[in-house]
Amino acid sequence: MTTRPLTSDIIAQSGIGFGTSGARGPAEQFTDDVCAAFTTAFVFAMRQSFTFERIAIGMDRRPSSPAMAAACTSAARAMGLGVDDYGILPTPALALQAMKHGVPCLMISGSHIPFDRNGIKFYRPDGEITKADEAAILSAKAELPSFSAPAREAFSDAANEAYAERYTRWFVDQPLKGWRVGLYQHSAAGRDLSAYILDALGADVVVLGRTDAFVPVDTEAVSADDQARGRAWTQRHGLNALLSTDGDADRPLLGDETGTWLRGDIVGLLCARALGIEALAVPISCNTAIEACGAFKKVVRTRIGSPFVLEGMASLSSTFSSVAGFEANGGFLLHTPLQKEGRTLAALPTRDALLPALTLMVEAARKGQTLSALNKALPERYTASDRLKAFPVEKSRALLEQWSDSPQKLQSALGLIEDIAAIDTTDGLRVTFTNDEIVHLRPSGNAPELRCYGEAGSAARAEQLVQQSLKALGTL
Repeated sequence: MTTRPLTSDIIAQSGIGFGTSGARGPAEQFTDDVCAAFTTAFVFAMRQSFTFERIAIGMDRRPSSPAMAAACTSAARAMGLGVDDYGILPTPALALQAMKHGVPCLMISGSHIPFDRNGIKFYRPDGEITKADEAAILSAKAELPSFSAPAREAFSDAANEAYAERYTRWFVDQPLKGWRVGLYQHSAAGRDLSAYILDALGADVVVLGRTDAFVPVDTEAVSADDQARGRAWTQRHGLNALLSTDGDADRPLLGDETGTWLRGDIVGLLCARALGIEALAVPISCNTAIEACGAFKKVVRTRIGSPFVLEGMASLSSTFSSVAGFEANGGFLLHTPLQKEGRTLAALPTRDALLPALTLMVEAARKGQTLSALNKALPERYTASDRLKAFPVEKSRALLEQWSDSPQKLQSALGLIEDIAAIDTTDGLRVTFTNDEIVHLRPSGNAPELRCYGEAGSAARAEQLVQQSLKALGTL
Protein backbone atom coordinates (compact mmCIF):
# COMPACT_ATOMS: atom_id res chain seq x y z
CA MET A 1 0.00 0.00 0.00
CA THR A 2 1.38 3.38 -0.99
CA THR A 3 1.39 5.98 1.78
CA ARG A 4 0.15 9.37 0.69
CA PRO A 5 2.09 12.48 1.83
CA LEU A 6 0.75 14.36 4.84
CA THR A 7 -0.64 17.85 4.46
CA SER A 8 1.44 19.15 7.38
CA ASP A 9 4.65 18.05 5.63
CA ILE A 10 3.67 19.59 2.28
CA ILE A 11 2.69 22.88 3.90
CA ALA A 12 5.85 23.04 6.02
CA GLN A 13 8.07 22.35 3.01
CA SER A 14 6.27 24.96 0.88
CA GLY A 15 7.59 27.83 2.96
CA ILE A 16 4.09 29.35 3.12
CA GLY A 17 2.65 30.35 6.46
CA PHE A 18 -0.20 32.42 7.82
CA GLY A 19 -0.10 36.20 7.80
CA THR A 20 -2.75 38.39 9.41
CA SER A 21 -5.37 37.13 6.96
CA GLY A 22 -4.83 33.63 5.63
CA ALA A 23 -1.95 31.85 3.94
CA ARG A 24 0.27 34.18 1.89
CA GLY A 25 3.38 33.76 -0.23
CA PRO A 26 4.96 33.95 -3.68
CA ALA A 27 2.54 32.67 -6.33
CA GLU A 28 4.98 30.03 -7.62
CA GLN A 29 4.99 28.38 -4.18
CA PHE A 30 1.25 27.71 -4.43
CA THR A 31 1.66 24.59 -6.55
CA ASP A 32 -1.25 22.23 -7.18
CA ASP A 33 -0.10 20.00 -4.32
CA VAL A 34 0.33 22.92 -1.90
CA CYS A 35 -3.14 24.30 -2.72
CA ALA A 36 -4.59 20.80 -2.36
CA ALA A 37 -2.77 20.34 0.96
CA PHE A 38 -4.17 23.57 2.39
CA THR A 39 -7.67 22.61 1.20
CA THR A 40 -7.42 19.12 2.65
CA ALA A 41 -6.04 20.35 5.97
CA PHE A 42 -8.76 23.00 6.20
CA VAL A 43 -11.55 20.51 5.49
CA PHE A 44 -10.00 18.05 7.97
CA ALA A 45 -9.89 20.76 10.66
CA MET A 46 -13.44 21.93 9.99
CA ARG A 47 -14.82 18.39 10.13
CA GLN A 48 -13.76 18.21 13.77
CA SER A 49 -16.48 20.73 14.64
CA PHE A 50 -18.92 20.97 11.72
CA THR A 51 -20.90 18.69 9.44
CA PHE A 52 -21.10 19.80 5.81
CA GLU A 53 -21.32 18.27 2.36
CA ARG A 54 -20.24 21.25 0.24
CA ILE A 55 -17.61 23.98 0.18
CA ALA A 56 -17.67 27.40 -1.50
CA ILE A 57 -14.79 28.90 -3.48
CA GLY A 58 -14.14 32.35 -4.93
CA MET A 59 -11.16 34.32 -6.21
CA ASP A 60 -9.73 37.70 -7.17
CA ARG A 61 -8.31 38.80 -10.55
CA ARG A 62 -4.66 37.84 -10.02
CA PRO A 63 -3.20 35.86 -12.93
CA SER A 64 -2.34 32.96 -10.58
CA SER A 65 -5.80 32.73 -8.98
CA PRO A 66 -7.63 30.51 -11.53
CA ALA A 67 -5.07 27.70 -11.31
CA MET A 68 -5.09 27.85 -7.52
CA ALA A 69 -8.89 27.74 -7.44
CA ALA A 70 -8.84 24.71 -9.76
CA ALA A 71 -6.41 22.81 -7.51
CA CYS A 72 -8.47 23.59 -4.40
CA THR A 73 -11.64 22.50 -6.21
CA SER A 74 -10.16 19.16 -7.28
CA ALA A 75 -8.89 18.43 -3.77
CA ALA A 76 -12.29 19.20 -2.25
CA ARG A 77 -14.03 16.93 -4.76
CA ALA A 78 -11.53 14.17 -3.97
CA MET A 79 -12.62 14.44 -0.33
CA GLY A 80 -16.22 13.86 -1.36
CA LEU A 81 -17.43 17.44 -1.20
CA GLY A 82 -19.56 19.32 -3.67
CA VAL A 83 -18.08 22.63 -4.73
CA ASP A 84 -19.93 25.91 -5.28
CA ASP A 85 -17.68 28.14 -7.40
CA TYR A 86 -18.76 31.78 -7.25
CA GLY A 87 -16.03 33.00 -9.58
CA ILE A 88 -14.52 36.45 -9.19
CA LEU A 89 -16.18 38.34 -6.35
CA PRO A 90 -15.46 40.36 -3.19
CA THR A 91 -14.29 38.34 -0.22
CA PRO A 92 -17.18 39.61 1.97
CA ALA A 93 -19.68 38.53 -0.70
CA LEU A 94 -18.29 34.99 -0.61
CA ALA A 95 -18.26 34.93 3.20
CA LEU A 96 -21.85 36.20 3.37
CA GLN A 97 -23.06 33.49 0.97
CA ALA A 98 -21.16 30.70 2.73
CA MET A 99 -22.45 31.73 6.15
CA LYS A 100 -26.01 31.85 4.77
CA HIS A 101 -25.72 28.21 3.68
CA GLY A 102 -23.67 27.05 6.66
CA VAL A 103 -20.68 25.83 4.65
CA PRO A 104 -16.96 26.60 4.84
CA CYS A 105 -15.31 28.56 2.05
CA LEU A 106 -11.98 29.40 0.47
CA MET A 107 -11.11 32.74 -1.11
CA ILE A 108 -8.14 32.72 -3.46
CA SER A 109 -6.66 36.16 -2.96
CA GLY A 110 -3.54 37.99 -1.91
CA SER A 111 -5.61 41.08 -1.08
CA HIS A 112 -3.43 44.17 -1.58
CA ILE A 113 0.01 42.55 -1.98
CA PRO A 114 1.83 42.53 -5.37
CA PHE A 115 0.49 40.43 -8.25
CA ASP A 116 3.36 37.92 -8.09
CA ARG A 117 2.20 36.86 -4.63
CA ASN A 118 -1.10 35.26 -3.68
CA GLY A 119 -2.94 33.63 -0.84
CA ILE A 120 -5.86 31.62 0.47
CA LYS A 121 -8.37 32.95 2.99
CA PHE A 122 -10.32 30.42 5.03
CA TYR A 123 -13.83 30.75 6.47
CA ARG A 124 -15.67 28.47 8.84
CA PRO A 125 -19.40 27.87 8.28
CA ASP A 126 -19.99 30.56 10.93
CA GLY A 127 -17.37 33.10 9.82
CA GLU A 128 -13.65 33.77 9.79
CA ILE A 129 -11.28 31.17 11.16
CA THR A 130 -9.65 31.77 14.53
CA LYS A 131 -5.98 31.59 15.48
CA ALA A 132 -6.74 28.13 16.90
CA ASP A 133 -8.11 27.10 13.49
CA GLU A 134 -4.91 28.35 11.83
CA ALA A 135 -2.86 26.14 14.13
CA ALA A 136 -5.15 23.17 13.40
CA ILE A 137 -4.73 23.63 9.64
CA LEU A 138 -0.94 23.85 9.83
CA SER A 139 -0.63 20.81 12.09
CA ALA A 140 -3.24 18.56 10.45
CA LYS A 141 -1.91 15.05 9.81
CA ALA A 142 -4.25 14.38 6.92
CA GLU A 143 -3.21 12.39 3.88
CA LEU A 144 -3.26 14.29 0.62
CA PRO A 145 -5.99 12.66 -1.50
CA SER A 146 -5.37 11.53 -5.04
CA PHE A 147 -7.04 14.09 -7.26
CA SER A 148 -7.55 14.42 -10.97
CA ALA A 149 -6.17 17.18 -13.15
CA PRO A 150 -7.22 20.49 -11.57
CA ALA A 151 -10.51 21.77 -12.96
CA ARG A 152 -13.16 24.20 -11.78
CA GLU A 153 -16.94 23.98 -11.58
CA ALA A 154 -19.39 26.14 -13.50
CA PHE A 155 -19.62 29.59 -11.95
CA SER A 156 -22.64 30.92 -10.06
CA ASP A 157 -23.43 34.63 -9.63
CA ALA A 158 -25.68 34.00 -6.63
CA ALA A 159 -23.18 35.35 -4.08
CA ASN A 160 -22.71 38.61 -5.98
CA GLU A 161 -26.49 39.00 -6.24
CA ALA A 162 -27.02 38.42 -2.51
CA TYR A 163 -24.27 40.88 -1.61
CA ALA A 164 -25.79 43.57 -3.82
CA GLU A 165 -29.22 42.96 -2.31
CA ARG A 166 -27.75 43.39 1.18
CA TYR A 167 -27.07 47.06 0.46
CA THR A 168 -29.87 47.94 -1.95
CA ARG A 169 -32.34 46.85 0.75
CA TRP A 170 -30.56 48.56 3.64
CA PHE A 171 -30.13 51.94 1.91
CA VAL A 172 -33.58 52.83 0.58
CA ASP A 173 -35.06 55.59 -1.60
CA GLN A 174 -31.95 56.15 -3.72
CA PRO A 175 -30.12 58.23 -1.08
CA LEU A 176 -27.22 59.07 -3.42
CA LYS A 177 -29.42 60.69 -6.06
CA GLY A 178 -27.71 63.90 -7.14
CA TRP A 179 -24.26 62.63 -6.12
CA ARG A 180 -21.54 62.09 -8.69
CA VAL A 181 -19.26 59.27 -7.58
CA GLY A 182 -15.99 58.35 -9.25
CA LEU A 183 -15.40 54.58 -9.11
CA TYR A 184 -11.70 53.73 -9.38
CA GLN A 185 -12.17 50.18 -10.61
CA HIS A 186 -8.58 49.09 -11.49
CA SER A 187 -8.50 45.27 -11.12
CA ALA A 188 -10.70 45.01 -8.01
CA ALA A 189 -12.76 41.83 -7.72
CA GLY A 190 -15.95 43.77 -7.03
CA ARG A 191 -15.52 46.56 -9.56
CA ASP A 192 -18.66 45.81 -11.60
CA LEU A 193 -20.70 44.96 -8.52
CA SER A 194 -19.77 48.29 -6.91
CA ALA A 195 -20.91 50.13 -10.03
CA TYR A 196 -24.24 48.28 -9.96
CA ILE A 197 -24.87 49.07 -6.29
CA LEU A 198 -23.93 52.74 -6.59
CA ASP A 199 -26.24 53.08 -9.58
CA ALA A 200 -29.06 51.38 -7.69
CA LEU A 201 -28.60 53.88 -4.84
CA GLY A 202 -29.09 56.73 -7.31
CA ALA A 203 -25.49 57.85 -7.83
CA ASP A 204 -24.18 59.11 -11.15
CA VAL A 205 -21.23 56.72 -11.51
CA VAL A 206 -18.06 57.74 -13.36
CA VAL A 207 -15.90 54.69 -14.10
CA LEU A 208 -12.18 55.40 -13.71
CA GLY A 209 -8.88 53.53 -14.03
CA ARG A 210 -10.23 50.17 -15.18
CA THR A 211 -7.46 47.77 -16.19
CA ASP A 212 -6.93 44.08 -16.94
CA ALA A 213 -3.48 44.18 -15.33
CA PHE A 214 -3.54 43.48 -11.58
CA VAL A 215 -3.01 46.61 -9.46
CA PRO A 216 -1.95 46.07 -5.81
CA VAL A 217 -3.88 48.90 -4.14
CA ASP A 218 -2.91 49.21 -0.47
CA THR A 219 -5.51 51.24 1.42
CA GLU A 220 -3.09 51.83 4.31
CA ALA A 221 -0.30 53.19 2.12
CA VAL A 222 -1.89 54.94 -0.87
CA SER A 223 0.67 55.48 -3.61
CA ALA A 224 1.70 58.97 -4.71
CA ASP A 225 0.29 58.18 -8.16
CA ASP A 226 -3.12 57.28 -6.73
CA GLN A 227 -3.11 60.41 -4.58
CA ALA A 228 -2.47 62.52 -7.68
CA ARG A 229 -5.11 60.60 -9.65
CA GLY A 230 -7.67 61.26 -6.94
CA ARG A 231 -7.17 65.01 -7.03
CA ALA A 232 -7.15 65.13 -10.83
CA TRP A 233 -10.23 62.95 -11.25
CA THR A 234 -12.26 64.94 -8.76
CA GLN A 235 -11.41 68.24 -10.43
CA ARG A 236 -11.97 66.93 -13.95
CA HIS A 237 -15.32 65.23 -13.27
CA GLY A 238 -16.79 67.38 -10.49
CA LEU A 239 -17.13 64.47 -8.07
CA ASN A 240 -18.79 64.35 -4.66
CA ALA A 241 -16.82 61.26 -3.74
CA LEU A 242 -14.30 58.70 -4.98
CA LEU A 243 -14.59 54.99 -4.21
CA SER A 244 -12.15 52.15 -4.66
CA THR A 245 -11.08 48.99 -2.84
CA ASP A 246 -8.11 46.68 -2.58
CA GLY A 247 -7.86 43.61 -4.83
CA ASP A 248 -10.45 41.41 -3.12
CA ALA A 249 -12.71 44.31 -2.13
CA ASP A 250 -12.68 43.90 1.63
CA ARG A 251 -10.86 47.19 2.34
CA PRO A 252 -12.34 50.52 1.22
CA LEU A 253 -10.54 53.47 -0.29
CA LEU A 254 -12.87 56.46 -0.02
CA GLY A 255 -12.05 59.94 -1.29
CA ASP A 256 -13.81 63.20 -0.52
CA GLU A 257 -14.92 65.97 -2.87
CA THR A 258 -11.36 67.38 -3.03
CA GLY A 259 -9.91 64.06 -4.17
CA THR A 260 -8.27 63.42 -0.79
CA TRP A 261 -8.34 59.75 0.20
CA LEU A 262 -9.63 59.35 3.77
CA ARG A 263 -7.71 57.23 6.24
CA GLY A 264 -9.26 53.80 6.77
CA ASP A 265 -9.57 54.11 10.54
CA ILE A 266 -11.33 57.47 10.16
CA VAL A 267 -13.75 55.90 7.67
CA GLY A 268 -14.38 53.11 10.20
CA LEU A 269 -14.90 55.56 13.04
CA LEU A 270 -17.38 57.68 11.08
CA CYS A 271 -19.23 54.57 9.89
CA ALA A 272 -19.54 53.12 13.40
CA ARG A 273 -20.82 56.43 14.73
CA ALA A 274 -23.37 56.79 11.92
CA LEU A 275 -24.62 53.24 12.54
CA GLY A 276 -25.03 53.89 16.27
CA ILE A 277 -22.57 51.20 17.32
CA GLU A 278 -22.18 51.00 21.12
CA ALA A 279 -18.92 49.09 21.47
CA LEU A 280 -15.89 48.67 19.21
CA ALA A 281 -12.88 46.40 18.89
CA VAL A 282 -10.05 47.95 16.88
CA PRO A 283 -6.33 47.24 16.45
CA ILE A 284 -3.75 49.14 18.45
CA SER A 285 -2.65 50.95 15.27
CA CYS A 286 -5.92 52.87 14.84
CA ASN A 287 -6.33 56.61 15.43
CA THR A 288 -6.92 57.67 19.05
CA ALA A 289 -9.76 59.93 17.86
CA ILE A 290 -11.87 56.79 18.29
CA GLU A 291 -11.79 57.24 22.06
CA ALA A 292 -11.48 61.03 21.98
CA CYS A 293 -14.71 61.54 20.01
CA GLY A 294 -16.76 60.10 22.89
CA ALA A 295 -19.22 58.29 20.62
CA PHE A 296 -18.72 54.77 22.00
CA LYS A 297 -19.42 53.22 25.39
CA LYS A 298 -16.46 50.86 25.15
CA VAL A 299 -13.40 50.53 22.89
CA VAL A 300 -11.16 47.45 23.08
CA ARG A 301 -7.69 47.64 21.49
CA THR A 302 -6.29 44.43 19.96
CA ARG A 303 -3.36 43.10 18.01
CA ILE A 304 -3.43 43.82 14.28
CA GLY A 305 -5.39 41.34 12.17
CA SER A 306 -9.04 40.44 11.83
CA PRO A 307 -8.80 37.27 14.01
CA PHE A 308 -7.84 39.47 16.97
CA VAL A 309 -10.57 41.99 16.20
CA LEU A 310 -13.03 39.08 16.13
CA GLU A 311 -11.86 38.00 19.58
CA GLY A 312 -12.27 41.55 20.84
CA MET A 313 -15.79 41.81 19.45
CA ALA A 314 -16.75 38.50 21.02
CA SER A 315 -15.62 39.81 24.42
CA LEU A 316 -18.05 42.74 24.05
CA SER A 317 -21.11 40.92 22.74
CA SER A 318 -22.42 39.77 26.13
CA THR A 319 -22.55 43.35 27.41
CA PHE A 320 -23.53 45.48 24.43
CA SER A 321 -26.35 45.09 21.91
CA SER A 322 -24.50 46.59 18.93
CA VAL A 323 -20.87 45.60 18.44
CA ALA A 324 -18.55 46.18 15.52
CA GLY A 325 -14.88 46.48 14.69
CA PHE A 326 -12.65 47.83 11.98
CA GLU A 327 -9.02 47.91 11.03
CA ALA A 328 -6.65 50.73 10.09
CA ASN A 329 -7.10 49.62 6.47
CA GLY A 330 -10.80 50.52 6.69
CA GLY A 331 -12.21 46.98 6.55
CA PHE A 332 -15.37 47.01 8.70
CA LEU A 333 -16.63 43.99 10.68
CA LEU A 334 -20.24 43.93 11.87
CA HIS A 335 -20.58 41.52 14.80
CA THR A 336 -24.27 42.05 15.58
CA PRO A 337 -27.26 42.60 13.27
CA LEU A 338 -28.68 46.11 13.03
CA GLN A 339 -32.33 47.17 12.89
CA LYS A 340 -33.66 50.35 11.28
CA GLU A 341 -37.23 51.24 10.31
CA GLY A 342 -38.22 47.60 9.98
CA ARG A 343 -35.14 46.65 7.97
CA THR A 344 -32.38 44.32 9.17
CA LEU A 345 -28.73 44.40 8.25
CA ALA A 346 -27.37 40.95 9.02
CA ALA A 347 -24.10 40.59 10.89
CA LEU A 348 -21.06 40.13 8.67
CA PRO A 349 -18.09 39.56 10.97
CA THR A 350 -15.41 39.81 8.31
CA ARG A 351 -13.74 42.79 6.64
CA ASP A 352 -16.11 44.61 4.31
CA ALA A 353 -15.38 47.59 2.06
CA LEU A 354 -18.85 48.67 0.95
CA LEU A 355 -20.62 49.08 4.30
CA PRO A 356 -18.32 51.86 5.58
CA ALA A 357 -17.99 53.61 2.20
CA LEU A 358 -21.71 53.59 1.44
CA THR A 359 -22.64 54.56 4.99
CA LEU A 360 -20.47 57.68 4.87
CA MET A 361 -21.68 58.75 1.45
CA VAL A 362 -25.32 58.26 2.43
CA GLU A 363 -24.77 60.05 5.76
CA ALA A 364 -23.22 63.07 4.03
CA ALA A 365 -25.83 63.15 1.26
CA ARG A 366 -28.77 63.01 3.66
CA LYS A 367 -27.28 65.77 5.83
CA GLY A 368 -26.46 67.88 2.80
CA GLN A 369 -22.79 67.87 3.80
CA THR A 370 -19.52 67.01 2.12
CA LEU A 371 -17.38 64.06 3.15
CA SER A 372 -14.63 66.44 4.23
CA ALA A 373 -17.09 68.18 6.59
CA LEU A 374 -17.82 64.86 8.33
CA ASN A 375 -14.10 64.32 8.75
CA LYS A 376 -13.37 67.83 10.06
CA ALA A 377 -15.90 67.44 12.87
CA LEU A 378 -13.67 64.84 14.57
CA PRO A 379 -10.96 65.59 17.18
CA GLU A 380 -7.72 66.91 15.65
CA ARG A 381 -5.81 63.65 15.46
CA TYR A 382 -4.18 62.59 12.20
CA THR A 383 -2.48 59.37 11.17
CA ALA A 384 -0.12 58.42 8.38
CA SER A 385 1.52 55.15 7.44
CA ASP A 386 4.01 53.74 4.97
CA ARG A 387 6.34 50.79 4.70
CA LEU A 388 9.97 49.99 4.14
CA LYS A 389 10.10 47.30 1.47
CA ALA A 390 12.66 44.48 1.25
CA PHE A 391 13.30 44.74 5.00
CA PRO A 392 13.70 41.22 6.45
CA VAL A 393 11.19 40.29 9.13
CA GLU A 394 13.96 38.81 11.27
CA LYS A 395 15.81 42.14 11.24
CA SER A 396 12.63 44.00 12.16
CA ARG A 397 11.92 41.72 15.09
CA ALA A 398 15.47 41.96 16.41
CA LEU A 399 15.40 45.76 16.31
CA LEU A 400 11.99 45.99 17.99
CA GLU A 401 13.02 43.57 20.73
CA GLN A 402 16.12 45.65 21.41
CA TRP A 403 14.18 48.92 21.40
CA SER A 404 11.40 47.54 23.61
CA ASP A 405 14.00 46.90 26.31
CA SER A 406 15.58 50.31 25.74
CA PRO A 407 13.16 52.76 24.04
CA GLN A 408 15.74 55.52 24.19
CA LYS A 409 17.74 53.62 21.58
CA LEU A 410 14.76 53.88 19.21
CA GLN A 411 14.52 57.59 19.99
CA SER A 412 18.18 58.03 19.08
CA ALA A 413 18.10 55.78 16.00
CA LEU A 414 15.11 57.62 14.51
CA GLY A 415 16.32 61.10 15.44
CA LEU A 416 13.26 61.88 17.58
CA ILE A 417 13.95 64.46 20.29
CA GLU A 418 10.73 64.44 22.31
CA ASP A 419 10.77 62.45 25.55
CA ILE A 420 8.99 59.10 25.67
CA ALA A 421 5.82 58.96 27.78
CA ALA A 422 4.74 55.33 27.21
CA ILE A 423 5.39 52.25 25.11
CA ASP A 424 2.94 49.56 24.01
CA THR A 425 4.05 46.16 22.73
CA THR A 426 0.58 44.78 21.98
CA ASP A 427 1.70 44.38 18.36
CA GLY A 428 5.10 45.64 17.33
CA LEU A 429 6.36 48.69 19.22
CA ARG A 430 4.12 51.73 19.68
CA VAL A 431 5.78 54.71 21.34
CA THR A 432 3.83 57.68 22.69
CA PHE A 433 5.82 60.86 23.33
CA THR A 434 5.16 63.57 25.89
CA ASN A 435 3.64 65.82 23.20
CA ASP A 436 1.08 63.04 22.41
CA GLU A 437 2.71 62.17 19.09
CA ILE A 438 2.96 58.47 18.30
CA VAL A 439 5.34 56.32 16.26
CA HIS A 440 4.39 52.67 15.80
CA LEU A 441 6.66 50.12 14.09
CA ARG A 442 5.52 46.65 13.11
CA PRO A 443 6.82 43.93 10.76
CA SER A 444 4.30 43.08 8.05
CA GLY A 445 2.55 39.75 8.42
CA ASN A 446 2.40 39.24 4.64
CA ALA A 447 5.76 40.27 3.18
CA PRO A 448 9.36 41.26 4.10
CA GLU A 449 8.34 44.81 4.98
CA LEU A 450 8.45 47.03 8.04
CA ARG A 451 5.37 49.17 8.49
CA CYS A 452 5.46 52.52 10.23
CA TYR A 453 2.43 54.38 11.59
CA GLY A 454 2.53 57.96 12.84
CA GLU A 455 -0.06 59.99 14.72
CA ALA A 456 0.05 63.71 15.49
CA GLY A 457 -2.01 66.88 15.72
CA SER A 458 -1.71 67.63 11.99
CA ALA A 459 -1.63 65.53 8.85
CA ALA A 460 1.68 67.06 7.80
CA ARG A 461 3.34 66.24 11.11
CA ALA A 462 2.03 62.65 11.10
CA GLU A 463 3.46 62.17 7.60
CA GLN A 464 6.75 63.77 8.67
CA LEU A 465 7.05 61.35 11.59
CA VAL A 466 6.56 58.37 9.27
CA GLN A 467 8.97 59.53 6.58
CA GLN A 468 11.64 60.56 9.07
CA SER A 469 11.40 57.19 10.78
CA LEU A 470 11.52 55.18 7.55
CA LYS A 471 14.47 57.18 6.24
CA ALA A 472 16.41 56.47 9.42
CA LEU A 473 15.42 52.80 9.38
CA GLY A 474 16.65 52.50 5.80
CA THR A 475 20.19 53.29 6.95
CA LEU A 476 20.30 50.57 9.60
